Amino acid sequence: MGLILRPSTTTLSFPVNCFENLAKMTSEIPTQKRNLGSAINFSSSSSSSGSNKRMKIPVLLFDIMDTLVRDPFYEDVPAFFRMSMKELLECKHPTAWIEFEKGQISEMELARKFFKDGRHFDLEGLKDCMIRGYSYLDGVEELLRDLKRNDYEMHAFTNYPIWYQLIEDKLKVSHYLSWTFCSCLTGKRKPDLDFYLEALRHLQVEAADCIFIDDRLKNVEAASNVGIVGIQFKSAKLLRHAFRSLGLQVSTD
Repeated sequence: MGLILRPSTTTLSFPVNCFENLAKMTSEIPTQKRNLGSAINFSSSSSSSGSNKRMKIPVLLFDIMDTLVRDPFYEDVPAFFRMSMKELLECKHPTAWIEFEKGQISEMELARKFFKDGRHFDLEGLKDCMIRGYSYLDGVEELLRDLKRNDYEMHAFTNYPIWYQLIEDKLKVSHYLSWTFCSCLTGKRKPDLDFYLEALRHLQVEAADCIFIDDRLKNVEAASNVGIVGIQFKSAKLLRHAFRSLGLQVSTD
């Protein structure tokens, strides 16, 4: 099921036929101070930023891991350490990766404190493991290509460390979007509301002029809480249909 959260008190539903009988997208929306109503549609919209540059609305903010790109952490990394995921979670430091994602520690500091007991491991081997595991999710690159062809402004809005550069080196994500909002660069992580507000300030757009896409519901709910339309990612095909239901110019598969 695909899920769209709009900053409204309205329960939203879409006809099954608009998903080609794949799913009905519905959502109970929490009460917001700012009620934008249920008739949000971005067809043929544009806006002026502070620099008077005309941009196509909406601006699209994409999570990266397990939304656009496969995250190797859940399968490849435990295998690299020859552990189960449960064992890895039990022995890794509880905050080291978060600190790395926020740019508070370097990768060498990560290597020193990744495990609670301070054991040594092959950092370069781990990075190679991550690189091998990075790939676009099915249908995602085609969707990004279609959005770019239709001149939508797109930005990464992701919790990830400096290793986002490894993703870029392999997949050339910047061909489609800018790595503008990465937690290691901002020092903030989703679902911190200030991270979303900082993005709006940087882009000089209203919250209602943005759409945020993430596989994690709590991050989508946070976007809705600041007035941004949020879509929970389930698949590229469902996302394409969700975009069309909101009036974006993308073709259907």
